[in-house]
Amino acid sequence: MDALSDYSDHWDDSMSDSSQSDHSDASMGTYRSEASSRTSVDMSVRSASPARSVVSVTDSVRAQAIREEHGRGVNNYSDVYLLPADDDEVNRLNHQHILMTKIMGKYPPPILEAMRQDDHGETKAILDLGCGGGNWIMDAAHDFPEASCVAVDLVPMQILDMPPNCRSEVDDINLGLEHFYGDFNVVHMRLINTGIKDYAGLIVHISRVLRPGGLIDMLEFGYKIFDNNRQIVPPSEAPGSTWLPRWFDKIYIAVGRRGGCLDSASHMYGWVKDIPAFTDVTYRGFWTPTSPWLKGHDPETKHQNDLGRLMRDDIKEFLKSGRPLLLASGLSVAYVDELENGCRQELDEAKAPHYIVLEQVYARRR
Repeated sequence: MDALSDYSDHWDDSMSDSSQSDHSDASMGTYRSEASSRTSVDMSVRSASPARSVVSVTDSVRAQAIREEHGRGVNNYSDVYLLPADDDEVNRLNHQHILMTKIMGKYPPPILEAMRQDDHGETKAILDLGCGGGNWIMDAAHDFPEASCVAVDLVPMQILDMPPNCRSEVDDINLGLEHFYGDFNVVHMRLINTGIKDYAGLIVHISRVLRPGGLIDMLEFGYKIFDNNRQIVPPSEAPGSTWLPRWFDKIYIAVGRRGGCLDSASHMYGWVKDIPAFTDVTYRGFWTPTSPWLKGHDPETKHQNDLGRLMRDDIKEFLKSGRPLLLASGLSVAYVDELENGCRQELDEAKAPHYIVLEQVYARRR
């Protein structure tokens, strides 16, 4: 597969001077997949949604949900997802939430219309799939206090003071979402493709989870590095080659071997358009520097470098998060150490003109 051709469908060359690109189309294509993946998760650990499920974050719950692997705490339920689920990872995700909000804002514009109260007296409901540290769903619970907010992940949210309109459920969404059909006005997903086996099938499920007029909001990253000309930087082991493309390529391979769907970022738009239930499908691509490498002192360059500093900090922490995954894939400790050290030095020097692209797709349910 030519990775560049995957991206060319979503970007117009006329947008090349902008850090963000948009594409919106209300037309629908043909219906695609009905598939729902299955993993080795014990069905007994699933929450009995939509009935209320209250999770108490006790030592016994954490012990059941998390095991140690290569020095980090990882989830105990999914064979696909091997990024950490420990306190250090929650801290990384807390800072990442700040970065994501600075890049693209908190919510896509249609959320206000999707959450507008109507005359039917129906309680609005928001679902966050793969909630991580829970920052987004906590913001939503505060911003929409009359709504019922549900956070789903492989481990319980480690927040003890959740607002009364928010709850945490432990579940593997690879098992399907039939128990949520017709229950939500907004479904949000952000950077979860490392743990999803059938992303197209998941979107089909969400089309049935959403109520009429509801909103799907997805953000993913394709684990590719781009240069200053917005061309993919191929990974290379040759001396003098940049380190970050090589590290992300190793993550891409390791996730793929476990069944994750990292190609989803460049396909989400097409998958959503192919489902007749969706309309007003919108794509936004956010080009973000991996470090503060841009030259200049104008306001936009300063803004991009500010984002680059935050992104650099996030990637440096992500190097630690990816370590169990790389070691479990069979790479040696010495090789992983070399990769991490090379990436850190490259990021700190801030000389490599690298971008990553965060890809967002949102749409309304007919």
